[in-house]
Amino acid sequence: MDRLRAYEVFVTVVSRGSFTRAADALETSPANVTRYVNELEAHLGTRLINRTSRKLSLTEGGETLYARCKSILDDVVETEGLVSSASVEPRGRLRINAPVSFGILHLAPLWPEFMRRYPRVELDVALIDRVVDIVDEGYDLAIRISRTGSTNHAARKLATSRNIVCASPDYLKRCGSPATPADLAGHRCIGYLYAATGDEWQLIDSKGKAHAVKVNYLMRSNNGDTTRAAALAGQGVIWQPTFLVGNDLRAGKLVQILPEYRLPDIDVLALYPSRRHLSAKIRAMIDFLAEAFGGVPPWDRE
Repeated sequence: MDRLRAYEVFVTVVSRGSFTRAADALETSPANVTRYVNELEAHLGTRLINRTSRKLSLTEGGETLYARCKSILDDVVETEGLVSSASVEPRGRLRINAPVSFGILHLAPLWPEFMRRYPRVELDVALIDRVVDIVDEGYDLAIRISRTGSTNHAARKLATSRNIVCASPDYLKRCGSPATPADLAGHRCIGYLYAATGDEWQLIDSKGKAHAVKVNYLMRSNNGDTTRAAALAGQGVIWQPTFLVGNDLRAGKLVQILPEYRLPDIDVLALYPSRRHLSAKIRAMIDFLAEAFGGVPPWDRE
């Protein structure tokens, strides 16, 4: 048994959630995929995957093996990619998906420099706030703002953005500033529709204790700029990342509320379908963005 190949097959089955889809990704037959997994289980003397007619689930041993093997295989492919793509000129169409506000504020200013460096790459940029399926919808790369990362695709962290609870000076003058997280329940709040926590805001104190409060929304929107505009107009309290409100905070147009508490940070990620055979154009874009957002990201620079 080719153990490295068996581990690759096992990881692909788990990540794709199906023997058939793994076979398609590996360009082999489902029977071959099944054989590799069976041989790996026999070699290790333990079951790794529980199979039913509807779904697959990992055993405890399978979970341990998957986490370790995925990390090792990712490192191998990453190393190979550094060598194989270094001498290839980036070229061709590059389809990118990104959130609307982040794309306008922080990606659009970068495209001219990327095009100057890589004149043979044709950029096709779609700004969409919903979470797209980059494989089904044909994207080479997606920029994702996330607290949880991705289990379905390869990802590289580009930067971190802090989340801030804030309001305009006018609103705070009229309605007062909350002294504790619980006080937010009595304020007019403006919510982001795609927030994972819905209408429950969780703030963490200096001792690491989380304080959850259910807020009352005056307004919700699926677009961060819309919530920001309402806050700037004095209509309520928002929770938004510094990549969106950093300039407003520095200019005094918005004021941070409850600064002694923090909110969970969010990561700016570059997602791509697979680390296998990463093309020169995708690698060039990821490295370019990592360079642009390296160190202190632009939205948190003074």
